Amino acid sequence: MNLSHSTRGQFLLLTTKSKDKFLTQKHTYGIGDKTNFKNLLCSKWMLITVLIFCFPLYKHTCFGFCIETMNQMQKTAHSVFGIFGNITALFLFLAPMITFWRIIKSKSTEQFSGIPYVMTLLNCLLSFWYGLPFVSKNNLLVSTINGTGAGIEIIYVLIFIVYAPKKEKTKILGLFAFVLTFFAAVALISLLALHGNTRKLFCGFATAVFSIIMYGSPLSIMRTVIRTKSVEFMPFFLSLFCFLCGTSWFIFGLLGMDPFVYVNNGFGSFLGALQLILYFIYRKNKGKGKDENNSTCVVSVELGLPDEPNEDKELSNTNGAQNGHV
Repeated sequence: MNLSHSTRGQFLLLTTKSKDKFLTQKHTYGIGDKTNFKNLLCSKWMLITVLIFCFPLYKHTCFGFCIETMNQMQKTAHSVFGIFGNITALFLFLAPMITFWRIIKSKSTEQFSGIPYVMTLLNCLLSFWYGLPFVSKNNLLVSTINGTGAGIEIIYVLIFIVYAPKKEKTKILGLFAFVLTFFAAVALISLLALHGNTRKLFCGFATAVFSIIMYGSPLSIMRTVIRTKSVEFMPFFLSLFCFLCGTSWFIFGLLGMDPFVYVNNGFGSFLGALQLILYFIYRKNKGKGKDENNSTCVVSVELGLPDEPNEDKELSNTNGAQNGHV
């Protein structure tokens, strides 16, 4: 390259100024020599590298901990509502004990109906089967209470058959045989012919249908309350526990993300709430509708007991069908 004398001078001057500026910047940033400067550059790159690799790990660990905590809380709440549902359902299963103690003492079923107890038995058996681990996961608490309820309902049905008149005994025996046959058919089909999610769907639909039918049984007593404007035959605590039982299993199903649990129990919770609303509307009229019902069919749900056992009333006990559905 051919440069004139003046051009070389300008180039050397620019080079000198650039060097002085660079040395000034080194002094400004505390860089003593080339070695320290290189070390500082290496330290900065190392810091950037550490941040690049460690931040995703920190982020993953933080969110992972939060997700794990939320999952644990969900599992705990799932168990708590399942246990509470077991307690409220057990209360409802045991509620008709006074009725059957009366039947045993009088050695007669009087005007009581045994159909609700047989149908509740079918609901318990289907729910018990659905809650087993090889049918649906995380529903063992559904099986525990419904297995207990099935045992209690069998005792009720056998007592009723022993003390029922011949015609009623034949009818209940036939219905009892149908219930056992139907349950056996559902169990065998789901066990031998179906697998995986198909088994769960089959058993879940069967359980949900009968559970909704059972939950719909209080509609008759609600109609009576509205007609008579009296809550004489709809006791508060029975309505309350029906609501609590339905609500507990509804939340249990939501937490477990199981529509075959939360849909039917949500329906039951809604009906229980309606019963409580009716109670608070007509609570001051308790007993006032008694005279209006002397010649009508009265449906009593108060532990299966007629209001006046010596009067000629046609009584149909729907309390057995109101027992803890799941």
